[in-house]
Amino acid sequence: VQLQASGGGLVQAGGSLRLSCTGPQDTGSMGWFRQFPGKEREFVAVINWSGTNTYYEDSVKGRFTISKDNAAKNTVYLQMNNLKLEDSAVYYCAARSSPFMTIILTDYEHWGQGTLVTVSS
Repeated sequence: VQLQASGGGLVQAGGSLRLSCTGPQDTGSMGWFRQFPGKEREFVAVINWSGTNTYYEDSVKGRFTISKDNAAKNTVYLQMNNLKLEDSAVYYCAARSSPFMTIILTDYEHWGQGTLVTVSS
C-alpha cells in the first residue's frame, strides 16, 4: 500500500511547512524520514498509534512536530518550523501495523512516494 503524502514545496530559510500523510485504516505507528541527494534515507520523527508518544532526530528537535489527526489515527502531520537550508530533502512518510515506535527504516511496511522540501536562502 502506498501512502499519500503532500505538503512539500519551496520555502525561505526560517519559514514553515506542514507535511501530511494518510495510511491504511489499520495503521499503527507512523514516521517521517528524509533523503538527501546521494545519501541513504534517514529518520526524522516517529509517533505511536495513539499519538501520545513521539521521538525526533536531534537536529530537528524543537523545530519539527509530528502529530496525528485526533479522529483519523491513520493520518500523520509533520509541522516544520524555522526551516534551515540543510533541511532541504525529499521527505517520506512511513507506516507500520505495530502500535509501537521505531526509528528503523526496515521496520516500516508502507511508504509514501516522497515529497520535496526545498529551503532557500
